[in-house]
Amino acid sequence: MQIPDGHATPVAAISKNPSQRRATVDTLVLRPQWSAPAEPLRHTWEGVVNIDQFRWMVRRDVQDQLALVQRELRARHVRAVGMFDDEMRVYRPGPGAFMGYEPDEPRTNWQIVDYVIDSLLDRDLHPMFTTSFVPSAMAGGPVTVFTTKAHTSPPADWKAWARLVQDGVRHAIERHSAEVVRQWYFEVWNEPNLDGWFWGGDRDAFLQLWKTTHDAIKSVDASLRVGGPSCARGEWVEELLEFGAKHDCAPDYIVAHTYNNDSPADKALAPFAGAQAAQNSTSPDFASTTIRNLRRALNTRGYRGEVHWNEWGRSFHGVDRRRETANEAAFAVRLLSDVSQDADAFAYWCLSDIYDQVGYGREAFHGGYGLLSLQGLRKPAYHAFQLLSRLGTQRVSVVSDDADTFRNVIVTAPENGRAHALVYAYAHDDPTTPASLKVSIELPSNARPGALYRIDSTENNVITRWKDLGAPAYLSRAQTAALAAVDQLQPSRTPVKLDHDASRSFAHFTMETPGVALLEIEC
Repeated sequence: MQIPDGHATPVAAISKNPSQRRATVDTLVLRPQWSAPAEPLRHTWEGVVNIDQFRWMVRRDVQDQLALVQRELRARHVRAVGMFDDEMRVYRPGPGAFMGYEPDEPRTNWQIVDYVIDSLLDRDLHPMFTTSFVPSAMAGGPVTVFTTKAHTSPPADWKAWARLVQDGVRHAIERHSAEVVRQWYFEVWNEPNLDGWFWGGDRDAFLQLWKTTHDAIKSVDASLRVGGPSCARGEWVEELLEFGAKHDCAPDYIVAHTYNNDSPADKALAPFAGAQAAQNSTSPDFASTTIRNLRRALNTRGYRGEVHWNEWGRSFHGVDRRRETANEAAFAVRLLSDVSQDADAFAYWCLSDIYDQVGYGREAFHGGYGLLSLQGLRKPAYHAFQLLSRLGTQRVSVVSDDADTFRNVIVTAPENGRAHALVYAYAHDDPTTPASLKVSIELPSNARPGALYRIDSTENNVITRWKDLGAPAYLSRAQTAALAAVDQLQPSRTPVKLDHDASRSFAHFTMETPGVALLEIEC
């Protein structure tokens, strides 16, 4: 949920990686080591999904989208900022104050929060209890964020803030039981390192906010999980750990955010042990290297708690039409192929285009953050997460004749009679014309190819279907129904060829680059 800081360069501006100049190579031969020991593959991308702000979850269409993602992507927790915003009415005068029937003073009121959390629990989802932002009646300064003017200055009265947090936690336990609430995660703030946007104070003021909020939550139930610092670019994590150890308020889990085009131009991140080129936002490896380096730093410290990357993506820009392409799907698969085992949760930002940080989208597809459109239509990147969730839980190593991180694969061992190979072809320069890639995969003994799924410029791509309609800004009800009818993940009609020799068999298929393809293998 990041606001431009003047440092970022669009990813598409530069592409100098040598692998991008190998246009003559159009075949990818993959030899999974089926008989070698496999490695566990945790589905860390399935646990948490993001909604822009709590206010949107009073809407039926948002609740329908959450039901969809719970059913199709196995979501378990929902994160959204703004639980304490004025729009949620958690600290406002009551209606009787208008005519003088009661004092014109703020009071706590959890009715709307209750409605949202009830709607999640009804769907077997749990909230991330995000203690943000400061109600206007408590704000100690003028700083606001979003077009919705959420107050992000430190509280004027820290004791009053602590009481608000305690009241919210205590009310949740009284309403839902301690057993239920202990399944939630409690998150302190959002991106306080983005000065003047999401936080109107300095780092010391945030650490005071952290301790005050942490202690308020723990005073109600010490077993509740409290995490932070939720900083852009994975910053302030080590500072929080040091502060927490010194002041008896250590985080139970770490939260960090990263976008691939969000490196600071005026300094290198520390620690940053990767290639110098990867420190720049023009590198395709900035986000994955940031994630890997934080894991390395936490390992060095002996940290053993959970790590959540609760916001990540290719671009932090509020509007970026590249998100609505097959290349975005390929980027997501490539990043998770690289670093998904270096943390416990990866929540792509974000689920829905129902969203307002710098304005509410008008066009049916406008380059918004969401995996789902305003009408709940699945974009190509959404289908990528569907394919990821079809993978098994044991990853098989692969030998390739064309080792290339831009074109590679996740292969999982047979489970319940089926193995999977998820191939991605990411093009960092976002070409306007797709190319064809021939893929050959060696199969296990006595196996045969099953269904093939492809995400490209035409298959499993609702954006193309929308453009075929003339790209109307406002979809009619009939147009929405027509797009929804072809929006389900569909197997390809292109046949997969099977070759045998004396000792081996290969499956052969084609896919587009950029794009993603999943081959199911019947064993």
